[in-house]
Amino acid sequence: MQLGEFLMQKIGSGFSWLLTISCLIIAGCGDSSGCSDCGTGGSGATGGSGGGAGTGGNVGGRVTGLEYTTVISGLDKPWDIAWLPNGTVLVTERPGRLNIYGNGIDQAPSLVIEPDDVVASGEGGMLGLEVDPSFESNGYVYVCFCSNAGGANPEYVPDVRLVRYTLTTPNGDSVVRRDEIVTDMPYTSGRHSGCRPRFGLDGYLWVGTGDAAYRGDPTAPQDDNSLGGKVLRIDRNGDAAPGNVVGLWFSKGHRNIQGMAFRTADDLGMSAEHGPDTDDEINLLVRGNFGWDPGVGYIESVPMTDTDKFPEAIEAAFSTGRPTLAYSGAAFIEGDQWANWDGVLAVATLKAEHLHIYFVDAEGTTTDGGRYIEDEGRLRSPRMGPDGLLYVTTDGGGGSGEVLQVSPVVTPEGN
Repeated sequence: MQLGEFLMQKIGSGFSWLLTISCLIIAGCGDSSGCSDCGTGGSGATGGSGGGAGTGGNVGGRVTGLEYTTVISGLDKPWDIAWLPNGTVLVTERPGRLNIYGNGIDQAPSLVIEPDDVVASGEGGMLGLEVDPSFESNGYVYVCFCSNAGGANPEYVPDVRLVRYTLTTPNGDSVVRRDEIVTDMPYTSGRHSGCRPRFGLDGYLWVGTGDAAYRGDPTAPQDDNSLGGKVLRIDRNGDAAPGNVVGLWFSKGHRNIQGMAFRTADDLGMSAEHGPDTDDEINLLVRGNFGWDPGVGYIESVPMTDTDKFPEAIEAAFSTGRPTLAYSGAAFIEGDQWANWDGVLAVATLKAEHLHIYFVDAEGTTTDGGRYIEDEGRLRSPRMGPDGLLYVTTDGGGGSGEVLQVSPVVTPEGN
Protein backbone atom coordinates (compact mmCIF):
# COMPACT_ATOMS: atom_id res chain seq x y z
CA MET A 1 0.00 0.00 0.00
CA GLN A 2 1.38 3.42 -0.91
CA LEU A 3 1.00 6.80 0.80
CA GLY A 4 -1.78 8.04 -1.45
CA GLU A 5 -3.81 4.87 -0.85
CA PHE A 6 -3.14 4.42 2.85
CA LEU A 7 -5.79 6.63 4.41
CA MET A 8 -8.44 5.83 1.82
CA GLN A 9 -8.09 2.12 2.53
CA LYS A 10 -8.11 2.72 6.27
CA ILE A 11 -11.24 4.84 6.19
CA GLY A 12 -12.88 3.15 3.22
CA SER A 13 -14.85 6.06 1.81
CA GLY A 14 -14.71 8.95 -0.65
CA PHE A 15 -11.60 11.07 -1.02
CA SER A 16 -13.28 14.44 -0.55
CA TRP A 17 -14.80 13.30 2.74
CA LEU A 18 -11.42 11.89 3.77
CA LEU A 19 -9.65 15.19 3.31
CA THR A 20 -12.08 16.85 5.68
CA ILE A 21 -12.11 14.46 8.63
CA SER A 22 -9.46 11.74 8.30
CA CYS A 23 -7.03 13.58 10.53
CA LEU A 24 -9.51 13.72 13.40
CA ILE A 25 -10.58 10.08 13.06
CA ILE A 26 -7.08 8.60 12.86
CA ALA A 27 -5.71 10.76 15.65
CA GLY A 28 -8.73 9.91 17.82
CA CYS A 29 -9.60 13.47 18.78
CA GLY A 30 -12.62 15.67 18.34
CA ASP A 31 -10.60 18.81 17.65
CA SER A 32 -6.99 19.75 17.01
CA SER A 33 -6.21 21.13 20.47
CA GLY A 34 -3.58 19.08 22.24
CA CYS A 35 -3.57 16.44 19.52
CA SER A 36 -0.17 15.77 17.98
CA ASP A 37 -1.53 14.08 14.89
CA CYS A 38 -4.01 16.78 13.92
CA GLY A 39 -3.72 20.37 12.81
CA THR A 40 -5.60 23.12 11.11
CA GLY A 41 -2.75 25.45 10.26
CA GLY A 42 -1.15 28.26 12.16
CA SER A 43 -1.23 32.01 12.02
CA GLY A 44 -1.68 33.60 8.63
CA ALA A 45 -4.32 31.06 7.70
CA THR A 46 -5.83 33.25 5.01
CA GLY A 47 -2.59 33.77 3.12
CA GLY A 48 0.00 36.51 2.99
CA SER A 49 0.39 39.80 1.25
CA GLY A 50 -2.19 40.04 -1.49
CA GLY A 51 -3.52 36.56 -0.71
CA GLY A 52 -3.18 35.67 -4.37
CA ALA A 53 -2.31 32.42 -6.08
CA GLY A 54 1.29 31.36 -6.59
CA THR A 55 1.20 31.84 -10.32
CA GLY A 56 -1.19 34.72 -10.59
CA GLY A 57 -4.56 33.25 -9.65
CA ASN A 58 -6.77 30.19 -9.71
CA VAL A 59 -10.49 29.62 -9.37
CA GLY A 60 -12.54 27.28 -7.22
CA GLY A 61 -11.95 28.62 -3.72
CA ARG A 62 -9.18 29.56 -1.35
CA VAL A 63 -7.08 27.62 1.12
CA THR A 64 -7.96 28.58 4.68
CA GLY A 65 -5.94 25.98 6.54
CA LEU A 66 -4.21 22.62 6.41
CA GLU A 67 -5.10 19.18 7.70
CA TYR A 68 -2.33 16.68 8.35
CA THR A 69 -1.81 13.25 9.77
CA THR A 70 1.17 10.96 10.43
CA VAL A 71 1.59 8.24 7.82
CA ILE A 72 5.09 6.98 8.72
CA SER A 73 6.47 7.07 12.26
CA GLY A 74 9.37 5.63 14.26
CA LEU A 75 12.06 7.36 12.18
CA ASP A 76 15.38 8.85 13.26
CA LYS A 77 15.96 12.30 11.72
CA PRO A 78 14.15 11.65 8.41
CA TRP A 79 15.79 14.01 5.91
CA ASP A 80 14.16 13.55 2.52
CA ILE A 81 11.40 11.65 0.76
CA ALA A 82 10.82 10.51 -2.83
CA TRP A 83 8.74 8.07 -4.84
CA LEU A 84 9.50 5.48 -7.50
CA PRO A 85 7.22 5.64 -10.56
CA ASN A 86 5.09 2.77 -9.19
CA GLY A 87 4.45 4.68 -5.94
CA THR A 88 7.04 2.96 -3.75
CA VAL A 89 8.18 5.39 -1.04
CA LEU A 90 11.83 6.14 -0.21
CA VAL A 91 12.96 8.00 2.93
CA THR A 92 16.47 8.89 4.08
CA GLU A 93 17.41 9.03 7.76
CA ARG A 94 20.38 11.18 8.72
CA PRO A 95 22.18 8.52 10.83
CA GLY A 96 22.81 6.65 7.56
CA ARG A 97 19.80 4.79 6.16
CA LEU A 98 17.88 4.85 2.92
CA ASN A 99 14.55 3.09 3.52
CA ILE A 100 12.61 1.62 0.60
CA TYR A 101 8.99 0.72 1.42
CA GLY A 102 8.41 -1.85 -1.30
CA ASN A 103 5.58 -3.52 0.64
CA GLY A 104 3.83 -0.29 1.55
CA ILE A 105 4.21 2.24 4.32
CA ASP A 106 2.23 0.15 6.78
CA GLN A 107 5.01 -2.48 6.62
CA ALA A 108 8.67 -2.36 7.56
CA PRO A 109 10.99 -1.25 4.74
CA SER A 110 11.61 -4.03 2.22
CA LEU A 111 15.16 -2.76 1.71
CA VAL A 112 17.38 -0.59 3.90
CA ILE A 113 20.60 0.69 2.32
CA GLU A 114 23.16 1.46 5.05
CA PRO A 115 26.54 2.44 3.57
CA ASP A 116 29.34 1.72 6.02
CA ASP A 117 31.19 4.90 5.02
CA VAL A 118 28.48 7.35 6.16
CA VAL A 119 29.76 9.93 8.65
CA ALA A 120 26.82 11.06 10.79
CA SER A 121 28.04 13.98 12.86
CA GLY A 122 26.54 17.36 13.63
CA GLU A 123 24.34 18.35 10.69
CA GLY A 124 25.95 15.72 8.48
CA GLY A 125 25.02 12.16 7.60
CA MET A 126 22.63 10.80 4.96
CA LEU A 127 20.85 13.78 3.50
CA GLY A 128 19.06 14.60 0.23
CA LEU A 129 17.44 12.09 -2.09
CA GLU A 130 16.25 12.11 -5.70
CA VAL A 131 14.75 9.52 -8.05
CA ASP A 132 15.70 9.71 -11.71
CA PRO A 133 12.78 10.67 -13.96
CA SER A 134 13.82 7.71 -16.14
CA PHE A 135 13.99 5.26 -13.23
CA GLU A 136 11.85 2.70 -15.03
CA SER A 137 14.59 2.25 -17.64
CA ASN A 138 17.79 3.04 -15.68
CA GLY A 139 16.98 2.26 -12.02
CA TYR A 140 18.87 5.35 -10.77
CA VAL A 141 18.41 6.85 -7.31
CA TYR A 142 20.71 9.64 -6.08
CA VAL A 143 21.66 10.22 -2.44
CA CYS A 144 23.82 12.88 -0.78
CA PHE A 145 25.79 11.87 2.28
CA CYS A 146 28.92 12.60 4.27
CA SER A 147 31.50 9.88 3.64
CA ASN A 148 34.93 8.79 4.85
CA ALA A 149 35.57 6.64 1.77
CA GLY A 150 37.93 9.18 0.21
CA GLY A 151 37.80 10.82 -3.20
CA ALA A 152 40.06 12.46 -5.73
CA ASN A 153 41.33 15.12 -3.29
CA PRO A 154 42.91 13.84 -0.05
CA GLU A 155 42.16 17.22 1.54
CA TYR A 156 38.50 16.27 1.56
CA VAL A 157 38.32 13.20 3.83
CA PRO A 158 35.61 13.02 4.99
CA ASP A 159 33.69 14.72 2.22
CA VAL A 160 30.11 15.27 1.17
CA ARG A 161 29.30 13.31 -1.96
CA LEU A 162 26.50 12.46 -4.34
CA VAL A 163 26.13 8.73 -4.89
CA ARG A 164 24.07 7.12 -7.63
CA TYR A 165 22.53 3.77 -6.76
CA THR A 166 21.22 1.51 -9.49
CA LEU A 167 18.27 -0.44 -8.12
CA THR A 168 16.25 -3.24 -9.63
CA THR A 169 13.09 -2.04 -11.29
CA PRO A 170 10.22 -1.47 -10.81
CA ASN A 171 10.21 -1.88 -7.00
CA GLY A 172 13.78 -1.11 -5.95
CA ASP A 173 14.09 -4.54 -4.36
CA SER A 174 17.88 -4.70 -4.41
CA VAL A 175 21.02 -2.72 -5.23
CA VAL A 176 22.70 -3.51 -8.54
CA ARG A 177 25.62 -1.11 -8.13
CA ARG A 178 26.85 2.09 -6.50
CA ASP A 179 28.65 4.89 -8.35
CA GLU A 180 30.22 8.02 -6.86
CA ILE A 181 29.25 10.76 -9.31
CA VAL A 182 30.33 13.85 -7.32
CA THR A 183 32.90 13.73 -4.51
CA ASP A 184 34.98 16.32 -2.63
CA MET A 185 32.21 18.62 -1.50
CA PRO A 186 33.86 20.06 1.62
CA TYR A 187 33.25 18.70 5.12
CA THR A 188 34.58 19.94 8.45
CA SER A 189 32.52 19.05 11.54
CA GLY A 190 29.31 18.16 9.72
CA ARG A 191 28.14 21.76 9.95
CA HIS A 192 26.64 23.21 6.75
CA SER A 193 26.74 19.95 4.83
CA GLY A 194 23.90 20.90 2.44
CA CYS A 195 22.93 18.82 0.42
CA ARG A 196 19.79 18.73 -1.71
CA PRO A 197 19.59 17.13 -5.20
CA ARG A 198 16.62 17.83 -7.49
CA PHE A 199 16.10 17.25 -11.19
CA GLY A 200 15.28 20.45 -13.02
CA LEU A 201 12.89 20.72 -15.89
CA ASP A 202 15.93 21.01 -18.18
CA GLY A 203 16.74 17.35 -17.50
CA TYR A 204 19.84 18.10 -15.40
CA LEU A 205 20.44 17.37 -11.74
CA TRP A 206 20.73 20.48 -9.57
CA VAL A 207 22.47 20.11 -6.20
CA GLY A 208 22.49 22.73 -3.44
CA THR A 209 25.61 22.48 -1.28
CA GLY A 210 26.80 23.89 2.04
CA ASP A 211 29.98 25.85 2.74
CA ALA A 212 31.07 23.45 5.55
CA ALA A 213 31.72 26.54 7.75
CA TYR A 214 35.21 26.40 6.26
CA ARG A 215 37.54 28.90 8.01
CA GLY A 216 40.37 29.09 5.47
CA ASP A 217 41.29 31.50 2.69
CA PRO A 218 39.57 31.69 0.30
CA THR A 219 36.36 30.58 1.95
CA ALA A 220 34.48 27.88 0.05
CA PRO A 221 31.56 30.00 -1.24
CA GLN A 222 33.89 32.34 -3.18
CA ASP A 223 36.49 29.73 -4.15
CA ASP A 224 35.84 28.80 -7.78
CA ASN A 225 37.72 25.52 -7.24
CA SER A 226 35.57 24.42 -4.30
CA LEU A 227 32.18 22.74 -4.58
CA GLY A 228 31.11 24.23 -1.23
CA GLY A 229 28.54 27.00 -1.07
CA LYS A 230 27.41 26.41 -4.62
CA VAL A 231 24.54 25.29 -6.80
CA LEU A 232 25.83 22.43 -8.93
CA ARG A 233 24.23 21.49 -12.25
CA ILE A 234 25.28 18.14 -13.63
CA ASP A 235 24.22 15.23 -15.82
CA ARG A 236 23.45 11.72 -14.60
CA ASN A 237 27.15 10.79 -14.54
CA GLY A 238 28.21 13.84 -12.54
CA ASP A 239 29.66 15.75 -15.50
CA ALA A 240 29.12 19.48 -15.92
CA ALA A 241 25.96 20.58 -17.68
CA PRO A 242 26.34 23.05 -20.56
CA GLY A 243 25.90 26.66 -19.56
CA ASN A 244 27.51 26.40 -16.11
CA VAL A 245 29.75 29.25 -14.93
CA VAL A 246 32.77 27.16 -13.88
CA GLY A 247 32.98 23.38 -14.05
CA LEU A 248 30.18 21.74 -12.10
CA TRP A 249 28.80 24.89 -10.53
CA PHE A 250 26.07 27.21 -11.77
CA SER A 251 26.12 29.76 -8.95
CA LYS A 252 28.34 30.55 -5.96
CA GLY A 253 28.33 32.64 -2.80
CA HIS A 254 25.88 30.47 -0.85
CA ARG A 255 25.97 29.56 2.84
CA ASN A 256 23.97 26.36 3.29
CA ILE A 257 21.34 25.38 0.74
CA GLN A 258 18.89 22.74 1.89
CA GLY A 259 15.89 23.65 -0.26
CA MET A 260 15.68 23.22 -4.06
CA ALA A 261 12.39 23.44 -5.92
CA PHE A 262 11.09 23.72 -9.48
CA ARG A 263 7.61 24.80 -10.58
CA THR A 264 6.30 22.95 -13.61
CA ALA A 265 3.82 25.64 -14.67
CA ASP A 266 6.52 28.13 -15.66
CA ASP A 267 9.92 26.38 -15.19
CA LEU A 268 10.72 28.62 -12.20
CA GLY A 269 13.48 27.34 -9.93
CA MET A 270 14.21 28.56 -6.39
CA SER A 271 16.43 27.61 -3.46
CA ALA A 272 16.04 28.05 0.29
CA GLU A 273 19.14 28.83 2.30
CA HIS A 274 20.16 29.08 5.96
CA GLY A 275 21.36 32.51 7.02
CA PRO A 276 23.44 33.36 10.12
CA ASP A 277 21.65 35.49 12.76
CA THR A 278 20.06 37.60 10.02
CA ASP A 279 18.51 36.75 6.66
CA ASP A 280 17.58 33.27 5.67
CA GLU A 281 17.11 33.61 1.92
CA ILE A 282 14.91 32.38 -0.89
CA ASN A 283 16.85 32.77 -4.13
CA LEU A 284 16.13 32.36 -7.80
CA LEU A 285 18.15 29.61 -9.48
CA VAL A 286 20.13 31.85 -11.83
CA ARG A 287 23.82 32.06 -12.74
CA GLY A 288 26.14 34.26 -10.75
CA ASN A 289 27.43 35.19 -7.30
CA PHE A 290 24.99 35.46 -4.38
CA GLY A 291 27.48 37.29 -2.21
CA TRP A 292 28.15 35.20 0.92
CA ASP A 293 31.80 35.43 2.03
CA PRO A 294 32.51 34.96 5.76
CA GLY A 295 36.28 35.39 5.27
CA VAL A 296 39.19 33.86 7.15
CA GLY A 297 38.01 32.57 10.51
CA TYR A 298 34.42 32.33 9.28
CA ILE A 299 33.03 35.68 10.45
CA GLU A 300 29.25 35.31 10.48
CA SER A 301 28.41 38.96 11.06
CA VAL A 302 28.93 39.78 7.37
CA PRO A 303 25.82 40.21 5.18
CA MET A 304 24.32 37.17 3.50
CA THR A 305 24.41 39.12 0.24
CA ASP A 306 27.41 41.45 0.49
CA THR A 307 26.85 43.99 -2.28
CA ASP A 308 29.60 46.27 -0.90
CA LYS A 309 32.21 43.57 -1.44
CA PHE A 310 30.53 42.11 -4.53
CA PRO A 311 28.59 44.85 -6.37
CA GLU A 312 27.37 42.28 -8.89
CA ALA A 313 25.96 40.00 -6.18
CA ILE A 314 22.42 38.79 -6.84
CA GLU A 315 19.87 39.96 -4.29
CA ALA A 316 17.58 37.42 -2.65
CA ALA A 317 14.00 37.07 -3.82
CA PHE A 318 13.03 37.04 -0.13
CA SER A 319 14.99 37.59 3.10
CA THR A 320 13.64 36.91 6.57
CA GLY A 321 15.57 39.63 8.35
CA ARG A 322 16.06 39.03 12.06
CA PRO A 323 15.36 36.59 13.60
CA THR A 324 15.99 33.87 11.08
CA LEU A 325 13.71 30.83 10.79
CA ALA A 326 16.36 28.24 9.83
CA TYR A 327 15.08 27.28 6.38
CA SER A 328 15.41 23.65 5.37
CA GLY A 329 13.66 21.90 2.46
CA ALA A 330 11.35 23.57 -0.05
CA ALA A 331 8.73 22.46 -2.57
CA PHE A 332 6.30 24.14 -4.92
CA ILE A 333 2.72 23.09 -4.22
CA GLU A 334 0.89 22.43 -7.47
CA GLY A 335 -2.52 21.12 -8.54
CA ASP A 336 -6.11 22.33 -8.87
CA GLN A 337 -7.05 20.79 -5.52
CA TRP A 338 -4.86 23.47 -3.91
CA ALA A 339 -7.11 26.25 -5.26
CA ASN A 340 -5.43 29.66 -4.85
CA TRP A 341 -2.33 27.92 -3.47
CA ASP A 342 -1.57 26.27 -6.81
CA GLY A 343 2.04 27.37 -7.36
CA VAL A 344 2.96 28.56 -3.86
CA LEU A 345 6.33 27.72 -2.31
CA ALA A 346 6.33 25.70 0.93
CA VAL A 347 9.48 25.94 3.06
CA ALA A 348 10.15 23.82 6.15
CA THR A 349 11.75 25.59 9.11
CA LEU A 350 13.86 24.08 11.85
CA LYS A 351 14.41 26.72 14.51
CA ALA A 352 11.00 28.31 13.96
CA GLU A 353 9.24 24.90 13.89
CA HIS A 354 6.61 25.40 11.22
CA LEU A 355 5.85 25.20 7.50
CA HIS A 356 6.05 28.61 5.84
CA ILE A 357 4.09 29.47 2.70
CA TYR A 358 5.23 32.04 0.12
CA PHE A 359 3.36 33.37 -2.90
CA VAL A 360 5.67 33.57 -5.90
CA ASP A 361 4.73 35.19 -9.21
CA ALA A 362 6.13 34.30 -12.64
CA GLU A 363 9.03 36.75 -12.22
CA GLY A 364 9.99 35.29 -8.85
CA THR A 365 8.61 38.14 -6.74
CA THR A 366 8.01 36.50 -3.36
CA THR A 367 5.61 37.55 -0.61
CA ASP A 368 4.91 36.09 2.81
CA GLY A 369 1.96 33.70 3.00
CA GLY A 370 2.01 32.77 6.69
CA ARG A 371 2.86 29.97 9.10
CA TYR A 372 1.25 26.52 9.22
CA ILE A 373 1.82 23.18 11.00
CA GLU A 374 3.10 24.80 14.16
CA ASP A 375 2.63 21.84 16.53
CA GLU A 376 4.94 19.18 15.05
CA GLY A 377 8.33 20.56 16.12
CA ARG A 378 11.21 21.04 13.70
CA LEU A 379 10.30 20.34 10.10
CA ARG A 380 12.87 19.15 7.56
CA SER A 381 11.54 18.49 4.06
CA PRO A 382 8.27 19.14 2.22
CA ARG A 383 7.60 17.36 -1.08
CA MET A 384 4.64 16.85 -3.38
CA GLY A 385 3.50 13.24 -3.63
CA PRO A 386 2.18 11.48 -6.72
CA ASP A 387 -1.35 11.76 -5.25
CA GLY A 388 -1.19 15.57 -5.38
CA LEU A 389 -0.86 15.95 -1.60
CA LEU A 390 2.07 17.41 0.30
CA TYR A 391 4.32 15.25 2.47
CA VAL A 392 6.57 16.69 5.17
CA THR A 393 9.31 14.99 7.16
CA THR A 394 9.78 16.11 10.74
CA ASP A 395 13.23 16.36 12.33
CA GLY A 396 12.61 14.13 15.32
CA GLY A 397 15.39 11.81 16.42
CA GLY A 398 15.51 8.51 18.28
CA GLY A 399 12.36 7.11 16.69
CA SER A 400 10.29 10.30 17.04
CA GLY A 401 10.70 11.34 13.39
CA GLU A 402 7.62 11.19 11.17
CA VAL A 403 6.28 11.71 7.68
CA LEU A 404 3.15 13.86 7.61
CA GLN A 405 0.54 13.80 4.86
CA VAL A 406 -0.84 17.30 4.32
CA SER A 407 -4.04 18.31 2.51
CA PRO A 408 -5.70 21.70 2.01
CA VAL A 409 -8.85 22.98 3.66
CA VAL A 410 -10.52 24.85 0.79
CA THR A 411 -13.33 27.36 1.31
CA PRO A 412 -15.47 27.92 -1.81
CA GLU A 413 -15.46 31.40 -3.32
CA GLY A 414 -18.13 33.62 -1.87
CA ASN A 415 -18.17 31.89 1.54
